[in-house]
Amino acid sequence: MSLVIRPGLEIPDGDLEIAFIRSAGPGGQNVNKVATAVQLRFGLDRNATLRGDVKARLRALAGQRVTDAGEILITARSHRSQEQNRREAEDRLRELVLRALVAPKKRHATKPTRASKERRLETKSRSQKTKKLRGKIRHYD
Repeated sequence: MSLVIRPGLEIPDGDLEIAFIRSAGPGGQNVNKVATAVQLRFGLDRNATLRGDVKARLRALAGQRVTDAGEILITARSHRSQEQNRREAEDRLRELVLRALVAPKKRHATKPTRASKERRLETKSRSQKTKKLRGKIRHYD
């Protein structure tokens, strides 16, 4: 079974590795015995379903979660069961890939309008007058 990102786009199981590790922090005897935290590794470099530009955006979005081996490492440990943590890790990877699929819009440079130029100049002159009034008062005899 593969991880479905959206209809028509799936990540094959061969690109995903799931390992269960012990959770840190308080939790009594259970935390010392049961490995409920999940480490999900997504092999970004060996994936063939995503385009190159999507992979580049995904690498940038993942940030420090990308390992030297070119894998995205997601750790989920907020729940007490392996199944819930696995589902959370998959959801976080799915959200990351969905964000990477959206190409940023190209910015088109525009010129300021005449009215905005006039407003800027009016604000500048008003500021100049205000600052001029703060100066020393001179009395002429």
